[in-house]
Amino acid sequence: MFKYGQDIGIDLGTATVIAYVKGKGIVLREPSVVAVDNNTGEVLAVGKEARRMLGRTPGNIVATRPLRDGVISSYTVTEKMLKYFINRVCGKFIFAPRIMICIPSKVTEVEKKAVIDAASQAGARKVYLIEEPIAAAIGAGIDISRPCGNMVVDIGGGTTDIAVISLGGSVVSSSLKVAGDKFDEAIVKYIKKKYNVIIGERTAEDLKINIGCVYPKIQDMEMDIRGRDLATGLPKTLTVHSSEMLEALIEPAMMVIDAVHGVLEKTPPELAADISDRGIYMTGGGCLIDGLDKLLQEKTGINVMIAQDAISCVALGTGKALDNLDVLDAKKRR
Repeated sequence: MFKYGQDIGIDLGTATVIAYVKGKGIVLREPSVVAVDNNTGEVLAVGKEARRMLGRTPGNIVATRPLRDGVISSYTVTEKMLKYFINRVCGKFIFAPRIMICIPSKVTEVEKKAVIDAASQAGARKVYLIEEPIAAAIGAGIDISRPCGNMVVDIGGGTTDIAVISLGGSVVSSSLKVAGDKFDEAIVKYIKKKYNVIIGERTAEDLKINIGCVYPKIQDMEMDIRGRDLATGLPKTLTVHSSEMLEALIEPAMMVIDAVHGVLEKTPPELAADISDRGIYMTGGGCLIDGLDKLLQEKTGINVMIAQDAISCVALGTGKALDNLDVLDAKKRR
């Protein structure tokens, strides 16, 4: 079945790639992991299948995440991954699709060019970029075109993007490389230091999702995990409590809160007054860590709300921004 070139919005995340097709909504949600055969350079698996291979591959096969800290770390693998996802979304097309991709707010020109080149090589007719906090704000249902301040904190896998948005653009923004991955790393370090046991990234992520918290819980929860004992070199089972997760995760959580504080300090007073009335919106998978909203509210004294579909906010916002592609094209021609 041949299709005409579609308009696609892609949230090219460090942990997950979400694709939105105009008129259809979200059509693809896959982990941004690629398994490559080192000998031939051939892509063996992409997405969920490749994620299952993380940390479990023989020497000649490498399962990697081609995006680190919100930017492309392996150009060729990112291009292959994009090509695979675009083909899955579009099937066979007569005209190549126009694609809008999200990028962190503080990326360099070189990093922007890498994203545009990778998407063009993967089969895009035209590539547009949108900043993550702006896409997140649109996806959260905020009317960003009005002259009033809205603050968005988007915590993804690789980066946390904080922006004060007014009249369709960001007034003050900050991007820091502390997000979901750093939370996982903090858990791995904590378990190693306290129990002398090494656990993998996926186990750390399971701990974070199931019992992780950054604000004391009313009831202490526990979870059994398995890792490798560094003293004996043998597998070992541990029971970890949510109070320990609080100890492990509070440091990266405070780095995010300090960054929010820094952005608020630079915000013009009129917009700061708007934010204090309207509250802070949190989006992205990383904001779902238990108690992060309470901690931010306690430290800033401003009401904090988690967006309705926090994980998909950026992709939904990119999708809504697709409606303005013709306007963007007209501006360029002028």
